[in-house]
Amino acid sequence: MTDPLDRIAAALERLAPPPPPAPDLTAHPAYVWHQGYLQPARAFAPLPLSELVGIDAQKATLVENVRRLAAGLPAHDALLWGARGTGKSALSKAAVAAVQAEGGAVALVEAQADALDTLPTLFTQLADAPRAFVIFLDDLGFDAASDGRALRSLLEGGAEARPANARLFVTSNRRHLIPRNLEEQASAINPRDSIDDSLALADRFGLSLGFHAIDQDTYVAIVQTYAADHGLPFDAAEAINWAARRGSRSGRVAWQYVVDLAGRHGKRL
Repeated sequence: MTDPLDRIAAALERLAPPPPPAPDLTAHPAYVWHQGYLQPARAFAPLPLSELVGIDAQKATLVENVRRLAAGLPAHDALLWGARGTGKSALSKAAVAAVQAEGGAVALVEAQADALDTLPTLFTQLADAPRAFVIFLDDLGFDAASDGRALRSLLEGGAEARPANARLFVTSNRRHLIPRNLEEQASAINPRDSIDDSLALADRFGLSLGFHAIDQDTYVAIVQTYAADHGLPFDAAEAINWAARRGSRSGRVAWQYVVDLAGRHGKRL
């Protein structure tokens, strides 16, 4: 007689949905890594580089890094850190799209921050693909240095090397991904050991790009660029008032204002 547990397990396997088919790794501009499976992104429509105002140096550096990756040349993992809403995520996606538009063989793979332990499996799937991949981890941060050690191994120092065609682009509001405070120097027997452990993760990114809070003139310039690109009327005073009500000036706030502006004028974005 069949063991009841075996029958239950077999029934559950029959009820479980089959895994999604493996996607063509050359057919899509972007993918999503979700629960151990790679799936084409339903929509990949990043902002054009021309609409990312006030971060020209960061744009030039990151796009060149993606070009090298797409060409099979040495390229860096990148950490984009700084003030919220300043274009870190938008630039990560826009840089990939810009190189794709030039004919570069590169795609973006978006992974969640809680999927770090599955990334070696992703690397295995990507290793033999005839194109390059930017693995995008958005808004990453750790509460303690020990939490980031899995990422440290992925970046450099793990037993199995990452494929040459895959690099990590990580965004974070924290420069070092890990919060730092004065107590770390007071509580450790050797304060330098504690500091080094906190900084070791960020140091493993070959490229570190800072994004800083913008001034009013830059905010207005961002709104003006968005408005011109979408055929919307531009009123600097109204845009400034919107930001004042939000208590923040950033590219994100500028876009939110433009969304509201387009809605009021019956225009699609």
